Amino acid sequence: MNFGDPSIWTIRFRSIDQRLLERIAYIWSKCLSVLPVQPDEDMITRNLVNFLWKDSETRKLGWPDYQYVPFSELPKGNVAEKGYVDIGFILDQDRDRYIAYECKRLNVQYKGSRQSLATPYVKEGMMRYVSEQYSEKLPFACMLGYVIDGDIPFAKKQVWKAIGMKKLELRLLGGPNSADKIASLERFITDHQRSSGNPIEIRHAFLPFEAVV
Repeated sequence: MNFGDPSIWTIRFRSIDQRLLERIAYIWSKCLSVLPVQPDEDMITRNLVNFLWKDSETRKLGWPDYQYVPFSELPKGNVAEKGYVDIGFILDQDRDRYIAYECKRLNVQYKGSRQSLATPYVKEGMMRYVSEQYSEKLPFACMLGYVIDGDIPFAKKQVWKAIGMKKLELRLLGGPNSADKIASLERFITDHQRSSGNPIEIRHAFLPFEAVV
């Protein structure tokens, strides 16, 4: 897999992510309408992908695949799976050319108290990109945070704090830096140097459990 100049691909991936998030903002209220009050992460993602499949504008950009399985080449041409990316957005009908979206719940009620789940967001989401379990050799990947109680400022504060506490493990080069909102989707960017030496830009978007306006 050779993508040439990674900066050129990063520009394209940014553009696709921007346009895909615009489609997610457009269909988000429909997705919420079929979900219970406290859905689990997989239920949210399945329904989100289902609505994206049905959206003609999304299909012009690429193909959203639920629990996408990336492969890693082994000696003698054999391949091994590297886990399940929550959403793989496949471009150009080429399964090696994709934008990964790891999806995590935030601000969940558990036994009467609010759990931010910021640490799993970092350790079980972002770290999979830094370790190159996902998006191997790709310069760009994404996170989606499902903010169950709709309190995006609190979710953002807790995630940024967790990133700061794990900045060495995350091999953080820059950020978190805020990016322009899409509707009421809060966005920010982090940059990382992976152990292979390859950099990766991670773009984050938080989806509130309320109508997006």
